[in-house]
Amino acid sequence: MSPIPSVADEDAARLRIQRSRVLATGLLLIMVAVFVGTWLAPNPGFVVALMRAASEAGIVGGLADWFAVTALFRYPLGLPIPHTAILPNNKDRIGRALGAFVERSFLTEAVLLPRLRAVEPGRRLAEWLSSSENAALIADPLVAAMPQIVSALENPELREFLNQAVGDQLRSLNVAPVAGRVLTILTRSGEADALFKRGVDLARAWLNDNRAQIDKLVEERSRWWIPTAIDRRIAKAIVDGLVELLESLHDPKSEARKKLDEAVAKFIADLIRSRERRRELNEAWGRLLQRPEVRAWLNAVWSELSKALRTDAMIPASRSRAVLEKAIVSIGQTLAADAAMQEKINQFAERLTVRVISFRGAIARFMAEVVQSWDAETLAARLELVIGSDLQYIRMNGTIVGALVGCALFLITRGLS
Repeated sequence: MSPIPSVADEDAARLRIQRSRVLATGLLLIMVAVFVGTWLAPNPGFVVALMRAASEAGIVGGLADWFAVTALFRYPLGLPIPHTAILPNNKDRIGRALGAFVERSFLTEAVLLPRLRAVEPGRRLAEWLSSSENAALIADPLVAAMPQIVSALENPELREFLNQAVGDQLRSLNVAPVAGRVLTILTRSGEADALFKRGVDLARAWLNDNRAQIDKLVEERSRWWIPTAIDRRIAKAIVDGLVELLESLHDPKSEARKKLDEAVAKFIADLIRSRERRRELNEAWGRLLQRPEVRAWLNAVWSELSKALRTDAMIPASRSRAVLEKAIVSIGQTLAADAAMQEKINQFAERLTVRVISFRGAIARFMAEVVQSWDAETLAARLELVIGSDLQYIRMNGTIVGALVGCALFLITRGLS
């Protein structure tokens, strides 16, 4: 996209207009000087007469084009001559015509969609995000705004509103199917087996390390008339039985492990399909979120996190900025290798474009209203700033062409006489 003209660009445009206007006016004055000089020349010969004819026609051509160029933007010599100051007097009509032109010639599916497909938005987005420089362009303003955002969220009234809004959303969340699918992914991926084995190992080690404590608990709860040796044998049998059970659960092919896997699978299926299980889990989730300890913990976590974010954002070598840049580049690289996702982005861009095109009538009316709201003199000045330099060359061309035509007519009339 072209950048918005700066003050320096406007000053350069004004300088170009002044230079071209001086050239055009200077050329016209030369013709006037030639005409006066040849008119005052005594006993003019053929060459002087030719120069006089050329200067006369050049003056006429230059003045005519000066009048035409000036009439576009203002009244010539300040006189309200009909059909002059064309742009200021027809500002509203120009706005409507411009809006209609854009609506019918640009904002159409036949024009925009082929060009959008040729651009390949998905691929371009991937390439743009993959650049570390572009990632910094996104990360820098986000990190710079982070202290203000965090400070705004520290406002008590806003915090209460967010707690209420987020809390309502979390309480209304149907967590059972989500939990069921997460457990399904864990069990199928094999990660659950690794976690389960680690848990079994920890439980078995704990039992072995706490045998004396278990013996003491069994002895304390046993009848007074049962001998201590028997109590210890009972405690040992309990511990050995639990250890044996854990060892059998450690083996994926054991009967105990198969039954446990079946129970877990049934539990997951119930979470996804059973209304009763979903209701129970959702109610438990709601009760958990309502507990003051949980809300206090979440508030404490947010306070620590916000403090860390504010502190980190002030550091030149911010970890948040580095993490954001790395994440953005990673997203771009992943997208660059995923043709299917690029195609989805392309399709989304097309749907969005079609949606925007459906508002083309409103866009055209908006353009017309904006142009109509402009001051007439400002509009004329802005347009003259854009095309005024080229129009001054029309004045020069008119002067030169007029002089050439004057020469031609002089030669023709002399030849015929």
